[in-house]
Amino acid sequence: MSSMDPVSSMEPIFRTASAEDVPALVALVESAYRGDSSRAGWTTEADILDGQRTDPDAVAAVVGDPTSVMLVAEVGGALTACCQLEDRGGHAYFGMFAVSPSQQGGGLGRRVLTEAERLARERWGAAEMHMTVISVREDLIAWYVRRGYVRTGKTSPFPYGDERFGLPKRDDLEFELLVKKLR
Repeated sequence: MSSMDPVSSMEPIFRTASAEDVPALVALVESAYRGDSSRAGWTTEADILDGQRTDPDAVAAVVGDPTSVMLVAEVGGALTACCQLEDRGGHAYFGMFAVSPSQQGGGLGRRVLTEAERLARERWGAAEMHMTVISVREDLIAWYVRRGYVRTGKTSPFPYGDERFGLPKRDDLEFELLVKKLR
């Protein structure tokens, strides 16, 4: 992000997503992870997955679920980042994290993660935050580790054959569980 960019100097405004946000949220998540547009940022999965990252039904399900929150960050009036939080009884799950590729690298993601942790603690009394990350994403895992997340070594299989999660370009994908104590 350029220091000349007027958006970079504005503080994000956080709010909970509504059903009207679903199309913009799908576009944001897709732009951060898939296709050539995602290559403008560092979170791209374009080299390991084709196809979709999410779809309107999946985002609408999160927005409409009473045990979940889709946290949105707006910068300069534009929907610029988001994440899913889910109350899982004692811990919160963090997912569907996306920052607009043009806004990556300037601290917005760190602010969204901090706000998500605060919200999980205050709203649900969550003692821990859990997330899963594709294990070959070493740069992304390292980013989370620098923010206090611990690699557990626990893995779960990638849903090969389920196009809702993308079209894998390699056969060694799996998810690794990362955990952070929130209190």
